Amino acid sequence: MGRVRSSREELIPGEGREIPEKRAMKNIKSYKNIVFDMGKVLIDYDEDRVSRKFSGNEALIREVHNTVFCSSEWLKLDAGLISEEEAERRWLPRLSSEEAKELARKAFSQWHLYNMREKPGTAEIIRGLHERGQRIFILSNASLRLPGCYRRVMPLPELYDGVFFSAEHRCIKPQDIIYERFFRLFSLRPSECFFIDDLPENIEAASIAGMDGFVFSDGRAETLKELFEL
Repeated sequence: MGRVRSSREELIPGEGREIPEKRAMKNIKSYKNIVFDMGKVLIDYDEDRVSRKFSGNEALIREVHNTVFCSSEWLKLDAGLISEEEAERRWLPRLSSEEAKELARKAFSQWHLYNMREKPGTAEIIRGLHERGQRIFILSNASLRLPGCYRRVMPLPELYDGVFFSAEHRCIKPQDIIYERFFRLFSLRPSECFFIDDLPENIEAASIAGMDGFVFSDGRAETLKELFEL
């Protein structure tokens, strides 16, 4: 989980992708399946919250942010390509001091306890969609740590019909294959799904795969309530 843009090219080729003609969105109530990203959509995610738990030194916090949470290793963890031990072995030598290394170790070992919080207002949205009869799914870039802890921060986790974390399937948004595997795993028709993600490239890739979607950029639960007519 997290937002690593600069190193995506290592895993996700950007050329050769055909952009489809824009489809007219159907009435939102007609989609059988609503698919949510997790971070910055259903939960508030702040990469630096855990570092601030252990340090008030902004320079150190920024160094850990850039070296750990915005690293190519973080992206590969989300893609299931390296272990946590290997990721730590790679980024520790890039830190400038023993103090920075100690903060990085603490932050990495405990980020899941501090960086994720349920977004206010999202439980009402999940309940409303469920009561209307629409199925609810998660499609998220997330490391192998998430399956063991996501229920603690997700709104009404018992109401989801399926959860797909990228690392468990060794792929990552916006790769084409992640959408194909998601549809196949849950026996879904793309045309019957509607996807909410905060990154335009993930919505664009979903559209290419046949799934309509919405870029959730302002982080306001009220925006989703209006979109879903709840």
